[in-house]
Amino acid sequence: MDIWTAIRTRRSIGVMKPDPVPQKMIEQLLEAAVWAPCHHMTEPWRFFVLTGEGRRPLARTLVEIAREKMADPETDENKAKLAKEEQKPFRAPVVIAVAVSPSDDPKVEMVEELAAVHAAVQNMLLAARAMGLGAIWRTGMPCYHPKMKKLFGLGDKEQLVGFIYVGYPAIDAPVKKRTPAREKTRWIDKDEPYHK
Repeated sequence: MDIWTAIRTRRSIGVMKPDPVPQKMIEQLLEAAVWAPCHHMTEPWRFFVLTGEGRRPLARTLVEIAREKMADPETDENKAKLAKEEQKPFRAPVVIAVAVSPSDDPKVEMVEELAAVHAAVQNMLLAARAMGLGAIWRTGMPCYHPKMKKLFGLGDKEQLVGFIYVGYPAIDAPVKKRTPAREKTRWIDKDEPYHK
């Protein structure tokens, strides 16, 4: 699949078949990720590939985080919510947790390290599409919770940027539209203020 088709047809696929994804394919996604641009060549990305029962500690941590917000986790309603949280990592056969591990170099800005890791995630998503895999980038409050940081052994300056769920799609990619770039772009060819 050419790059333009991959870009235009990439969609977040949240429903995956349970079929395992060959390790070689996951390695290709990770290899695509590490070719993302990064300022000062810091390569600030870290990946944790969770498969099989390797997803279970993530499930337990999601439950722990959800319990914290509940006045009474023992109600039937809350038990159902916690059971749903526990199943989240099992919605796809592979979950890739992606973290930023910023450089200590004082010239390096954290926002640039995050941008590099986000670009690495986009490379993975496009590569997954090109390979016929489904993928979705999931984030949210539990991703940034201290318990999640502890689960992955991240240092003070490190943080997760999300979970990439990967598998063979069990649904067709939804058809979506985007606002044309021309409606979000201002061309400037004169010495004038950039704002109007």
